[in-house]
Amino acid sequence: MRDFHKPGRSVVYSTEAMAATSHPLATAAALEVLRTGGNAMDAAIAAVAVQSVVEPHMTGIGGDCFVLYAPKGGNKIVAFDGAGRAPMAASAEKLVATGATEIDPRSPHAVTVPCAIDGWVRLNQDHGKKPLAELLAPAIRYAEHGYPVSDRVAVDWALEVDHLSHDAGAKALFLPNGLPPAAGAIHRQPALAETLKRIAREGRDGFYKGPVAADMVDRLKKGGGAHTLDDFADAAGRYVEPIASDYRGYRVHECPPPGQGIAALGMMNILSGYELGRLDPVGAERVHLETEATRLAMRDRDAFLADPDHTKIDVKAWLSPAHAEACRRQIDPGRAMQMPPSAGFPNHRDTVYLTVVDRDRNAVSFINSIFWGFGSGMLAAKSGVVLHNRGSSFSLADGHPNRLAPGKRPLHTIIPAMVTKDGQTVMPFGVMGGHYQPVGQAHVLTNIVDFGMDPQAALDCPRSFYENGALRLESGFPAETAQKLTAMGHKLEDAPEPYGGGQAIWIDAKRGLLLGASDQRKDGLALGY
Repeated sequence: MRDFHKPGRSVVYSTEAMAATSHPLATAAALEVLRTGGNAMDAAIAAVAVQSVVEPHMTGIGGDCFVLYAPKGGNKIVAFDGAGRAPMAASAEKLVATGATEIDPRSPHAVTVPCAIDGWVRLNQDHGKKPLAELLAPAIRYAEHGYPVSDRVAVDWALEVDHLSHDAGAKALFLPNGLPPAAGAIHRQPALAETLKRIAREGRDGFYKGPVAADMVDRLKKGGGAHTLDDFADAAGRYVEPIASDYRGYRVHECPPPGQGIAALGMMNILSGYELGRLDPVGAERVHLETEATRLAMRDRDAFLADPDHTKIDVKAWLSPAHAEACRRQIDPGRAMQMPPSAGFPNHRDTVYLTVVDRDRNAVSFINSIFWGFGSGMLAAKSGVVLHNRGSSFSLADGHPNRLAPGKRPLHTIIPAMVTKDGQTVMPFGVMGGHYQPVGQAHVLTNIVDFGMDPQAALDCPRSFYENGALRLESGFPAETAQKLTAMGHKLEDAPEPYGGGQAIWIDAKRGLLLGASDQRKDGLALGY
């Protein structure tokens, strides 16, 4: 139990159902669906639709989604890959011929065909109970009549003024009077409301065909994009076989490549060889081991992760005990390794993760993203769709497994997770924050399993991340930890902002309890009944 003398949050307990999201209005929408007969999948779709309106910098219908679903709380995990593909006329060769060495995140070349709506519709049809129109109604209401901008959203929005100013439509909608909305301001997105109404009536065809698709294709073509109406009409996510690895008696499930869930599992495999529970959870020794595991897992990710439809990926070898042991042999417990930083991919902060568990213990782990803040910064103005820029994660390097190609999916950072034990689901969870996400998942899970924290304490615990050649620490670490890390040879920097956010629901079957948690780094909360 937390120290009530210190600021923080308590874990939320309930017996029937629970929802945890990064925005209060989304959590409220999910809870209403649960109370009125919807299941966990229905509630998750309603929540993410609301977030696509009220957190427009973080997510939207112009992005992608990945979902893990545990029916009845069992260990047969259903995985849905809602990753968009490059248009069929995409060409790395043509871009390289212009002198480009990477894909401009603000260009149409960074926009893969959005696949989130296909995912929402398919998951609702296959696993939901309520009609899609009912689930989209709260989001439509907020888009049409307005929603108050929350504190964290206002802070993040203000960081994107320059980005939004590159597109006239985006600037007009998201910078009213030339300024980002302040906290408490009421913001409306009427064009998006009409598009959501069309999707509610027509399903996926309301987005991938007709005037909405035409508006998106027109906007992309005006910027030099290679997209066609056929690319949108043919867009489709798919069910995939999840990948998994064991950690101290628990089994952690992830979506397979091209998502970076394999990097999270790789990190956990490395860390499983150390007695973390004997260390201080905010001490230098724990941070050091986590950092070195991060560097090795990200090295593998950047070298090998790509679309398995285009490149063979040996998941079994990657997650083997032998590979984990080989990585551990490269780690000096008392000294930072000398290894050049990986090439990396464009940094970003912007994704939403949510989780829902219903009274039947159906559990959903759901993540939806437009990549950068406000994605590419391009708005299809007639339809109100912000276009993501996930394709900027493609490489243009000749021979790289993640090189841009027609119909190919880029490396994806968004990764929902699901934890099972003894044949039952015990925790759907996820951590936002772009490239930090595998690190965040390992950090949160080890906080719970090795250090005995409840889910809220595990999320609140200070975070660190090795990026751009430096180890960056959030402000919650003791000064002694920083001093010891410096002595170990780490180059330290202060984290420019908190790392990500996160949600989790622990299912305590023995006591008939749900324990919900939502990261204090965001505006959201967990609620149950």
